[in-house]
Amino acid sequence: MIIDAMRAELVRDEGLRLRIYKDTVGKLTIGVGRNLDDVGISKDEAYLMLDNDIQRTSDSLDKNLPWWKTLDEVRQRVILNMAFNMGINSLLGFKNTLAAIQAGRYNDAADGMLASKWATQVGDRATRLAKMMRGE
Repeated sequence: MIIDAMRAELVRDEGLRLRIYKDTVGKLTIGVGRNLDDVGISKDEAYLMLDNDIQRTSDSLDKNLPWWKTLDEVRQRVILNMAFNMGINSLLGFKNTLAAIQAGRYNDAADGMLASKWATQVGDRATRLAKMMRGE
């Protein structure tokens, strides 16, 4: 099929770069010659990347906090949202908050979330997630 041959030729000629770089004329580029400055990405591409990032974050939570899947769906979403935002390593630094969540002390967990530097950085997001943690 023509697409397979074209793909192989373009990968050979353009290269495959998995991180953003500046091309020979200074345009931000990624992948196989995708000019981010002029072309950007489509909504479908953005959602594909989002789905992959959600799965990667979920896998990290499974590995590091296997108990998170025992929570109800709303509280799972809170933890996933936080891990997505700050990364798993930063989330793991919330030792008291995570212990409170695991013990079912959701009000204490919400208080811990709101008392963090993260909460001052993300503002309304932290307030909304703390309310979800409380069950409001």
